[in-house]
Amino acid sequence: MNDTPLLHEDLGAAWRKARPRPAGRHLDSAASSRQTHRALEAAAHHARHEAELGGYVAEAAADDLLQQGRSVIGGLVGMAAADVAFVESAQAAMVALLTGWRLPAGSRVACLAGEYAPNIAQLRAYGLRPEPLPVDGLGRADVDGVARLLAADPPSFVHLTHIPSHRGLLQPAAEITALCRAAGVPLVVDAAQSLGHADVDLGADAVYGTSRKWLAGPRGVGFLCVRPSLAARLVPVLPEPEGVPPMRAFESGEAHVAGRVGLVVAVGEHVAAGPDRVRERLASIGRMTRELLDGLGGWHVVEPVDEPTATTTLRPPEGVDVVGVRSRLLTEHGIVVSAIGPERAPGEMTGPVLRVSPHLDVALEDLEALATAL
Repeated sequence: MNDTPLLHEDLGAAWRKARPRPAGRHLDSAASSRQTHRALEAAAHHARHEAELGGYVAEAAADDLLQQGRSVIGGLVGMAAADVAFVESAQAAMVALLTGWRLPAGSRVACLAGEYAPNIAQLRAYGLRPEPLPVDGLGRADVDGVARLLAADPPSFVHLTHIPSHRGLLQPAAEITALCRAAGVPLVVDAAQSLGHADVDLGADAVYGTSRKWLAGPRGVGFLCVRPSLAARLVPVLPEPEGVPPMRAFESGEAHVAGRVGLVVAVGEHVAAGPDRVRERLASIGRMTRELLDGLGGWHVVEPVDEPTATTTLRPPEGVDVVGVRSRLLTEHGIVVSAIGPERAPGEMTGPVLRVSPHLDVALEDLEALATAL
């Protein structure tokens, strides 16, 4: 087996120490990561505060903390606290953005051929027309092809999923951002799989995502970040009072505030760990996982071995039931991974894959256990 040490082992040890001990081997952070004791306790404390004083009094008492969270999340994507709205999920963020934008029916939106199917469904539900961005053989955006598309026939906006959920491929978001800015075309980035995993301070016009994946916050919480130039074009159903940041109008009043509190704590922990070091360790985890698993038992890795992400997707041997393998890994070996069907990204996937997405706490023995089980 591979004897190369993972980078920044101190981060792995700190991550393990800060969390409840897992019941098995959790290699599924692209679905939902494990929260820390502090994040869990902060959310529980707020819930108790709601029971003692009432939900709205408790929310008012947490206002300073929530504002700090908006500031930190905004900073991670290169925006300000006033540009950030808490929502319930990445999908809720997209719905809030499209609801406020009110683009004419038939407006063209350029997105990846392998776009997440629910995103395509939302675009169509708002009367928009998704059209594919040029990509290479891996599904990575072809920067030169995108430049030609923007010059010849610019869409209403470009929607870029920074890291897709069906493969651990990092899109050239910085280059696409520069092209969109030069062409005067707004860029919207789906950072559900990238915030906490990759650098998302790119200069996009809007960035949205979720708490529960690489930031390791609670489920049921997400965020929408929109630059003032684009926010000025959004029309909320009910505008905020004078003096309140306009993006606050896109926050749900009937919110899981305890979850937001947990997210703020999780984001603070991410920043304290050092985002650059986190990214470096995650990239080293991805490389080791791919080196260990590629070709094993007829399974083949989709991503390049040195792709700077921690997500590895495996194509199965002929005739192997991926859902059945995922179930066997869980029930017989206590290993948590995801089975991803082609309906996740029908424009790109030709069959099911097994997705392996460890976080900072993974140990070599966890990956070796998966290799043995496969």
